[in-house]
Amino acid sequence: AKKVGDFYHSYMDVERVDALGHKPLESALRKIAELQTTDDVVQYFGSSQVYGIDAPIGFFVSTDPKDSNRYLAAIVQSGTTLPDRDYYLGYDQKYFDARTALKDYIRKLFELTELPDGETAAEQILTLETRLAAIQWSRTKLRDAEKRYNLFQVRDLPGLAAGIPFEAFFRSVQAPELTEINVLTPSYFESLQEIMADTPVAVWQQYLRFRVIDASASALSKDFVDTSFEFHGKRISGVPEQEPRWKRAVDATSGGGAGDFGVLGEAVGQIYVQKHFPESAKVRMDELVANLMKAYEKSIVGLSWMTEITKQRALDKLHRITPKIGYPQKWRDYSTLEIHPDDLFGNLQRSALFEHRRMIDRLGKPVDRQEWGMTPQTVNAYYNPSKNEIVFPAAILQPPFFDAEADDAANYGGIGAVIGHEISHGFDDQGSKFDGDGNLNNWWTDEDREAFEALTSRLVSQFEAYEPLPGRKLNGRLTLGENIADLSGMAIALKAYQLSLGDRKAPVI
Repeated sequence: AKKVGDFYHSYMDVERVDALGHKPLESALRKIAELQTTDDVVQYFGSSQVYGIDAPIGFFVSTDPKDSNRYLAAIVQSGTTLPDRDYYLGYDQKYFDARTALKDYIRKLFELTELPDGETAAEQILTLETRLAAIQWSRTKLRDAEKRYNLFQVRDLPGLAAGIPFEAFFRSVQAPELTEINVLTPSYFESLQEIMADTPVAVWQQYLRFRVIDASASALSKDFVDTSFEFHGKRISGVPEQEPRWKRAVDATSGGGAGDFGVLGEAVGQIYVQKHFPESAKVRMDELVANLMKAYEKSIVGLSWMTEITKQRALDKLHRITPKIGYPQKWRDYSTLEIHPDDLFGNLQRSALFEHRRMIDRLGKPVDRQEWGMTPQTVNAYYNPSKNEIVFPAAILQPPFFDAEADDAANYGGIGAVIGHEISHGFDDQGSKFDGDGNLNNWWTDEDREAFEALTSRLVSQFEAYEPLPGRKLNGRLTLGENIADLSGMAIALKAYQLSLGDRKAPVI
């Protein structure tokens, strides 16, 4: 609790943060100024990621999609600022406006940091990021679990992209012993080597300066914070007003959303659970989950288009789903993380390094099945195909989603639909490619897969007919997984409620 208080205090010490201005960036900017070769640039891509700063080579460690008992390092396309490649390549007015906003933002950050040539830098950086966007995979393609799995021996990477010094990158990202790697987006790296070769080091330096300043802006003085919000919040995301600083301090301490652990997310989680998650809520949730599972089982057995052999495999997968409710059995240990009440920038750097090392330390160890991908205080839920688990943090198990004192119908219509949604992800267009052990492994007969795809393509067509804005239709292929989960979740929740009644009549509320 002391660390939680100290970090929050460092965030709220506006006087000190403002007095420092852009001083905390001096060390990083000095290192960028010293880069001389393309190899130096690639090494910097690695060392900046250690501190949570994106670069054109994204690196992470996660469960091996084809062997859920081990961890596997991966590289992926990364390093652009705007939300999606379409923002760089599209001709809609909103995309033009976003590109103009990005140039304004770069220029303003260079000005605030007292760096020369902001105007030229803005043009160079937009051009470079547009080239990166042009070789990136679309979001629809990135959803495909099979296309994303491309296992390479590290020694064979020169055969993919000889122009990228991968071993230097792995050293600087603190994973020098790597022997194999999943390359999520191979064609991107093939093309990246050309961009690396014909982009002058001076342009890469401007790009890296911008990435460092942009990533750090929220921890700097008020003019940086406001400039960052004006771009990311207002102009790109359409958020009209910045949240008060105390709320941003809470988010930074505790984690703001799905997958965001903040600096001390699980330390805050322990406090949250003690105050807001009674054991009675867990017992009631166990009962709800069990009834949803029963309803799902009935639904699978009743499918007219699926053969018996695939039904048995689907039931096997369903029965092996692990529900996690409320909070993790084992909490993260923050004892080695140094937090000072008067050093916001340093705290964030130490936290990024702590999280990075925690990730790297997984390599070579068995998969930790107790670990959660969200904090207990996150109002959300998820299905993880690699662990075949459904996870419901304590914060979503609160009214209006769930109330241990409420009528069953209200709970099945609220949290029941969420539980059904997450179970359904195990059987959506991508989750269905993973088996009951969490491995990317086809358990369908060809005819059942064809029948499933014929049905899902009707859902794709249905959603692609929707036109929320004139001339802008939905991408039914991109949203397919969520659409399947939403529709199935509601249907299964209703079925589960009806099952829970047994022979009784539904009470009138």
